[in-house]
Amino acid sequence: MTRIIAGFAGSLPLAVPRSGTRPTSDRVREAIFSALDARGGLDGLRVLDLYAGSGALGLESLSRGASVVTLVEKHAAAAGVIRKNAATVLGALPKASRGSGAPRADVVTQAVQPYLRALPVVPGAGFDVVFIDPPYELPEADLAADLAALAPLLDPDAVVLVERSSRTPEPTWPAGLALDRTRSYGETVLWWASPA
Repeated sequence: MTRIIAGFAGSLPLAVPRSGTRPTSDRVREAIFSALDARGGLDGLRVLDLYAGSGALGLESLSRGASVVTLVEKHAAAAGVIRKNAATVLGALPKASRGSGAPRADVVTQAVQPYLRALPVVPGAGFDVVFIDPPYELPEADLAADLAALAPLLDPDAVVLVERSSRTPEPTWPAGLALDRTRSYGETVLWWASPA
């Protein structure tokens, strides 16, 4: 079962699309969010979850204090599951935190490349944390194109996390993004990068 681990929606179960997704395990998500907490947490940050699947990474961020989470998923059925999960998570928001300025989740049913290419570059309004957890079969060239399109959309202190199979090579980092570290968890490898 996939669930929110911590924050205001801690322990809430999340639905998972019937096919086509590979949810990040609780163990790996705990490691990811432990590392993000060590960097200062997620309070008030803008989070982008690409290839969102069930939305578990983005919605975990929302539960832990992110102000805006954008979840991008091209498959309509999976995007529908994400919308339901987002409603469940936001339904757990304390009443005192609702209203104007409340955290929000925006679900975008679109392929990653067209979505990123259509976004304007707005200095001071870039993404703070980006999760990229594509299907393992996504070609490396497509991932490289995603990273290149993403680089100008980042806040200067942003964190980019790429989750892949341990059998795939290191992503090709574009100008403007540099690898910080790599961590392996069995079949999963996490590549952490930041603006160069």
